[in-house]
Amino acid sequence: MGEQVHIGGFQSSMDLAQRAGITAGWQGVDLCCCTGAGMRFLARFLNVAHMTGVDATPAVLQPGRRRCADEGLAETISFVEGNACATGLPSGRFDFVWGEDAWCYVEDKAKLIAEATRLIKPQGKIVFTDWMEGPGGLTDAEAGRYLGFMKFPNVLTPGEYQSLLEANGCSVRVAHDTGRFAASVSLYLDMIEKQLTYDALKIIGFDIALAQSLVGEMRFIQSLAQAGKIIQGLIVAEKTR
Repeated sequence: MGEQVHIGGFQSSMDLAQRAGITAGWQGVDLCCCTGAGMRFLARFLNVAHMTGVDATPAVLQPGRRRCADEGLAETISFVEGNACATGLPSGRFDFVWGEDAWCYVEDKAKLIAEATRLIKPQGKIVFTDWMEGPGGLTDAEAGRYLGFMKFPNVLTPGEYQSLLEANGCSVRVAHDTGRFAASVSLYLDMIEKQLTYDALKIIGFDIALAQSLVGEMRFIQSLAQAGKIIQGLIVAEKTR
C-alpha cells in the first residue's frame, strides 16, 4: 500500500490539511502516528514547524525515526512511545492534533478525544480521518465479522465523534464522508490480484489458502463500503472553550 497506508494516500492527506487550514509554522501532534508518514507529509508539503508523533508500538517507531533521519527531518519530527489517550505531553501547547485512519484501533475514544482537546491551544484544531460506520448501518453479524477481521475494538459514526468533540468544548467545522472508501478497496484488490500477487504472498509466507481468505474478507469489506455501511469520515473541529 506504499508508505501512506491510509485510504486515499497523498490526496487524502492534502484534502485533510487544506480543510483544516494547516499552515507553515504550526506545531502538531499525530496520535497513533505509526511510522510517521503523515508527519513527513506535513513537514515537507505544509512546512509545519514541528510534529510530535505518539504510538504505543516500538516496532513502528524505530523505522519511523530512521525514515525521518534519512529524509533530513529528524529535527522537525520527534516520536514518543506512549498511550494516545494519555500521552504525557504538555497541555495547551499545540496548534493541532492530527490523525489518519488510525483512531479506529483505539478502544476508549472518549478518552482519546479528551486527550486531543487537552493538547491543543484555544482555537486549536483536531483534524482526522477515520474508518467510521456509515448511514447504511451495520448489523450485529456484519459488525462482528468486520471488527474481528480488522482488529478494531469498535468504530463510531461521524455523529458520535461530533458529540464527543462538542462535549469537550470543540465546535465541529467539517464532518463528512470522503467518498473514497469503496474505490480504494477496489484498488487494493486489483493490486493484489493483478500486479502484486507475488509480493503479497511473500509477506504471508506464500500461504495460498490464507491469501484467498484475506481476499474474501476484503471483498466483504468492499460490499459494506458499497452499501454505505462503512465510510472514511473526515472531521475538522476547533477548540472553542
